[in-house]
Amino acid sequence: MAHPATRIAALSPGATELIYAAGAGDKVVAVVSFSDYPPEAKQVTSVGSHTRLDLERVLSLKPDLVLAWGTGNPSEQIATLERVGMTVYYVEPHNFEDIVDNIKDMARLSGTENIGYKAADDFIAGIHALATRYQNASPVSTFYQVWDEPLMSMNRDHYISKVVTLCGGVNVFADSPRLIPRLNQEAVLIKNPEAILAGGMGERNAKWLEKWRAFPELLATQWDNLFFIPPSLIQRPTPRLLDGARILCEKLDIARQHRRERTL
Repeated sequence: MAHPATRIAALSPGATELIYAAGAGDKVVAVVSFSDYPPEAKQVTSVGSHTRLDLERVLSLKPDLVLAWGTGNPSEQIATLERVGMTVYYVEPHNFEDIVDNIKDMARLSGTENIGYKAADDFIAGIHALATRYQNASPVSTFYQVWDEPLMSMNRDHYISKVVTLCGGVNVFADSPRLIPRLNQEAVLIKNPEAILAGGMGERNAKWLEKWRAFPELLATQWDNLFFIPPSLIQRPTPRLLDGARILCEKLDIARQHRRERTL
């Protein structure tokens, strides 16, 4: 772009968080449903959901920068925005470094480098601190539940799996050929993880974990290692992933403590 963006459309909740982290929240003129962080984003005009945009409304807001979710937004709708001459930046973080790159790129595009670069550097410094702290932690076999019905987890390429590894966990479905494998309960019982981590429908809804209490043969159930993680902190690749990582690491530390108590 020849000039810093002044009117930005963020077409996923994650993109919204990233552009605010980059210091350009006051330039955001359009968001999509569930863009609930930071709180001021809820006051911005909504242009539909990430799966179905109101293109007419997007065009009426005249954004000079569109932040598109590569695998989440409808490709034909994003192509239409590109055809009419809008600048589109694709947001698709797969790891910690991608989050850093996205924030810094958005800061450059918005002319807010002084804020965005610091936010990116603070995030990766926090990740590196966790990596150092847990580099010699004893492994904990871990099942992270992404969704309930259908039951889903993730393989080693997903950023949540990288958080599990960061904390000394071992993702029991790391070798799955699919990024987000669909599973059944029997597959989890066969893996018999030492810890089960899950989000849920809402920030305080731990119902997904309750189902595993019906399987006393599971090591995670026997040792009381069923842990809730607020989904917005772990299931969006944004700077708040650092907060989610800290919580996840703490949960695996509890699992290690339970192991020591039961093997003394």
